[in-house]
Amino acid sequence: MDLSATPRAADSAQSSTHEARLKRTLGLPSVLLFGLAYMAPLIVYGTYGVLAQASKDTAALAYLIALIAIAFTALSYGKLSRLYPVAGSAYTYTRKTFNAHLGFMIGWATLLDYFFLPMVIWLIGAAYLNAAFPHVPQWIWIVAFIVVTSALNIIGIELAARLNIALMVVQLAIVALFVGLCWHYAAAAAAPGGLALAEPFFKPVPLGATMAGAAIAAYSYLGFDAVSTLTEETIEPEKTMPRAILLIALIGGAIFVIASYTTQLAYPGTVFKDVDSAAFEVAKKVGGDIFVTIFLGGLILAQFASGISAQASVGRLLYAMGRDRILPHRVFGFIHPTFKTPAINIAIAGIVGLIALKLDVATSTSFINFGAFLAFTAVNLCVIRLYLSGQAQQGSHRKIGVIGGLLFPIIGAISDIWLLVSLERTALVLGAIWFAIGLVYLFAMTRGFRRPPPEVEV
Repeated sequence: MDLSATPRAADSAQSSTHEARLKRTLGLPSVLLFGLAYMAPLIVYGTYGVLAQASKDTAALAYLIALIAIAFTALSYGKLSRLYPVAGSAYTYTRKTFNAHLGFMIGWATLLDYFFLPMVIWLIGAAYLNAAFPHVPQWIWIVAFIVVTSALNIIGIELAARLNIALMVVQLAIVALFVGLCWHYAAAAAAPGGLALAEPFFKPVPLGATMAGAAIAAYSYLGFDAVSTLTEETIEPEKTMPRAILLIALIGGAIFVIASYTTQLAYPGTVFKDVDSAAFEVAKKVGGDIFVTIFLGGLILAQFASGISAQASVGRLLYAMGRDRILPHRVFGFIHPTFKTPAINIAIAGIVGLIALKLDVATSTSFINFGAFLAFTAVNLCVIRLYLSGQAQQGSHRKIGVIGGLLFPIIGAISDIWLLVSLERTALVLGAIWFAIGLVYLFAMTRGFRRPPPEVEV
């Protein structure tokens, strides 16, 4: 069955569930906002204390280093999304470029951040609300997040995208206000010689500490690649996706660097009353009680918007794997005949989110980046393989030169591997266990690797 989905075919009504296709409704602005919402720019403040301590007060530099690695990887994602304009992200790219076995393992690794990230987002949002309203049990907030975001995503990506526009405007306004308050406070408190503008980037700390911070900071960039799962719902994806992926990485990175930089200027050092809520301490110092209230409201909105995007992405990754019959097709390859969304997958993601009722933030986030860095590395290696084999030069596709096809992805792959090994030991151990479980499942499914995983024409 041909599932390559031209815009006309994708929009047409289908009488059969198995023939239903995703609906193309998203333009560049919607994809950009969806990716930025997934990244939740305001969360740069929510994780500031942890990152500042891990990097020994070089948070801005850590974000900048992470941005460099992510930017090169974003270029590789852009090239592959043009060559393969279908849902599935790193899983699909690796499967088509290398083989089905390796594609499955990258898809399995990617599930770490896609599948569990919504749970983390809902858990963090519930924790903030529980702190503000301690008389309301935290489980109520978690369930509320899951029910509302699941309903929006099942009804349709177009509705979720419109809601993201409003939520992103609020987020960006609060970030801009926080940056302005930090700058004003730092300038007023500066010594007679003026602000030490270069100090946040040049501190005498070990490079390993900054790299450890960069490995944590990279968590904030995960949204740039997630939008590639929306390819089959995007208008003119061959043009829109490469632009959106790179712009999301650059815009998000600029926000993270500027926000952490000005925060360091206003509040140098790593001593906080509570490292998990350090930004509230900074917000009160630079803006007073009124701004703290505004900031809390913004954080909750940020978590809500990010949860919508994260759940939508995992639903589409599961759809791609179900459509290829790597996961049970009847369940994971299902598209709702009315809403044209992977409704069962979205519901599954919501059910998994209930695990947050038994976990804390530290445990749930410890191994998400393991899968992300493996996927990022694989995407860069895909571009390198395509260039060396000459496949990227065939047909009507735009030619890839030695810089974009070899140099940039090599830099991206090395950077991603460096960030991977810079993760804390717990993350590496948990990630390796998850990878091993996937390998055992693949072994059983392919009868000892003697046959490829099931595949359909996409």
